[in-house]
Amino acid sequence: MHIGWHLSASGGFLKMGQTAKSAGADTAAFFTRNPRGGKSKTPDKKDIAAFCAFLAENAFAPLVVHAPYTMNLCSDSESVRDFSKQIFLEDISRLEDLPNQFYNFHPGSHKNQGIEKGIEMISQTMNEILTKNQKTTVLLETMAGKGSEVGSTFEELGEIIARIELKDKIGVCLDTCHIHDAGYEIADFDGILTEFDKKIGLEKLKAVHLNDSKNERGSRKDRHEKIGRGQIALESFARIVNHAALKNLPFILETPCKSVQEYAEEIALVRSLEK
Repeated sequence: MHIGWHLSASGGFLKMGQTAKSAGADTAAFFTRNPRGGKSKTPDKKDIAAFCAFLAENAFAPLVVHAPYTMNLCSDSESVRDFSKQIFLEDISRLEDLPNQFYNFHPGSHKNQGIEKGIEMISQTMNEILTKNQKTTVLLETMAGKGSEVGSTFEELGEIIARIELKDKIGVCLDTCHIHDAGYEIADFDGILTEFDKKIGLEKLKAVHLNDSKNERGSRKDRHEKIGRGQIALESFARIVNHAALKNLPFILETPCKSVQEYAEEIALVRSLEK
């Protein structure tokens, strides 16, 4: 299996890749900029080129690059929507230097405009942004359902994708904590994937955020926990990492580990579940 975690790219991309490998990872995730801000520095092209060579030499799976949390394509504020679109366009452009990776984002919050309006805004913006020649696949993330979040059900994500013209440029990242908190029964993971296939299509499942949850199922709170220490049974994680439908997908840990060593231990735990 391919597994990694969220790292900081502040020290450079090559260093990030080397850190990931040192902990037993063969994929990774990072934010394109401050996750709660909008500014970003221009990447060093030499560093990116060295990073690309490193990924190829070490047979890394695609990375799951994360958009900042401040991005909201279905906000009730036009200025926020314009700002979010600007971030999106800039990130996608820069990722052309790091080709064939995934760009993951939270669909957004409709701010009491209603789910239908949120879906319309998100899909419309995707149709304005996505291009035939881009080398990055954009991923909608499954959400926990806090407040007015869009994307806490497979139906909502499926409806967004149905309205997007360039469907080969769009996919889904399934977050285990989020779908648990949204009310899905992870113990019945076969049932979850059957519903995913019906409402979205399994071919659109491109990556997994592997997270335990501090909350009871259906809480709609979104609070991550280390694998095996939360409300999702370790047996369920074993079924997930061994499921044939998820073979070769990148699994990304977003758990509250505080050091590279802790992530190395958690990666070893997850790998021990693999049959």
